[in-house]
Amino acid sequence: MKVYEQSGKDEEKVLEEILKANNLERDQIIYKTASKKGGLFKGTVEEVTVVKLEDILEETKNFLQELLKKMGLDVSFESRIREEQIYIKMFSSNNAILIGKNGQTLTALQLIVRQMISKETGMLPYILLDVENYKDKKNAQLERLAKKTAKEVIQSGIDASLENMNSYERRIVHNALTNFKGITTISEGEEPNRHVVIKKVN
Repeated sequence: MKVYEQSGKDEEKVLEEILKANNLERDQIIYKTASKKGGLFKGTVEEVTVVKLEDILEETKNFLQELLKKMGLDVSFESRIREEQIYIKMFSSNNAILIGKNGQTLTALQLIVRQMISKETGMLPYILLDVENYKDKKNAQLERLAKKTAKEVIQSGIDASLENMNSYERRIVHNALTNFKGITTISEGEEPNRHVVIKKVN
């Protein structure tokens, strides 16, 4: 995976120089900046590191291919990059194993991939893994649950706490109820016992 690095006094100028020199657009990359002292009387220098999202996608797919091959799974991929986010849908010879109980294997794979990319680049791009339409179906179920519970809260006036969820699942619930009149949502608790509370508002 190619990493582009360049230093200068102004972060934006350095970033634009990297993009121009390598014929890249802002939505094709992720980057980080580190401020370093430039030596006596030289002030602070901004060190900008850039990585192409397409390179991260290919690195992720290669990593998953090797890892899942060791698990005895033959896997193919569909992938896309949208709004600086990487989506990878997997199709395997045994989806049940790839998903795991309640999606635990899939969640673990996503965590491993993020840690691998973080170790190589020092950055944490948004990477979402799915198996066929497992997460799409689960997201739809979460949205239905959220809206059903919100209606019950409005009718009863009693706050409702949903089951413990990871940050991605909580985001689905919050987003599903963003424009839902008469209620508000908050996250409470500490990981891994963090959950969404749906509250009625006047």
